[in-house]
Amino acid sequence: MLKSATMTVPAKLVELYLDLRASAEEHVRGFTEPSSEMLLPDLHPQEHHVFTLVLDLNETLLYSDWKRDRGWRTFKRPGVEAFLEHLAQFYEIVVYSDQQAMYVDPIVDRLDEKHCIRYRLSRAATRYQDGKHYRDLSKLNRDPSRVLYVSGNALESCLQKENCVPIKPWKCEAEDTALLNLIPFLEYVARHRPADIRPVLASYQGRDIAKEFIERSKEHQKKMQEQKQQGRLWRR
Repeated sequence: MLKSATMTVPAKLVELYLDLRASAEEHVRGFTEPSSEMLLPDLHPQEHHVFTLVLDLNETLLYSDWKRDRGWRTFKRPGVEAFLEHLAQFYEIVVYSDQQAMYVDPIVDRLDEKHCIRYRLSRAATRYQDGKHYRDLSKLNRDPSRVLYVSGNALESCLQKENCVPIKPWKCEAEDTALLNLIPFLEYVARHRPADIRPVLASYQGRDIAKEFIERSKEHQKKMQEQKQQGRLWRR
């Protein structure tokens, strides 16, 4: 009986320890992991061809700052309404922020009065890692070959670098046109639907995508014009 008691007590302690450890790990996971394995609902069957445009909020679509005399103020990036309205024709638009939902929702309500943004993801949907909140596109419930992430801090805020579309961070420069400059590239992608956007973005690595796209378009038009001219010469 004494032997049985000595064997039973440690076993119960071990079981209690394992339960407490599992509970603690689950609690920590709630702060470090995205709130769901599928952050977005399934796409409608008729929209399986549609690309998903994920947009960061701060320093991409707007800028927030605090001053002692007036507190917090939020400013819209130049062209943001036109950018959203135009691209909503082609993309499923998602805002993904590392701020709390209580801050994100009222800001997006004012920013997107025409309801161009389909979904909003806030801090609970991020992955907390190395002291930072990262956007984890693998949890979106979307084909990663059809996801683009536009951000002023893209490479520093997203775990999937291959899906990033870096843009100049905005800090209230009045003459900024970065969002509008990006529209031709994003519209081209949506219209032509490459089989996988990731190698396309890799071809622009280290370059300003908006400027490089215009240069490539001009070069393509030049080659097409030359081929057309050569065809005319042969017909003569």
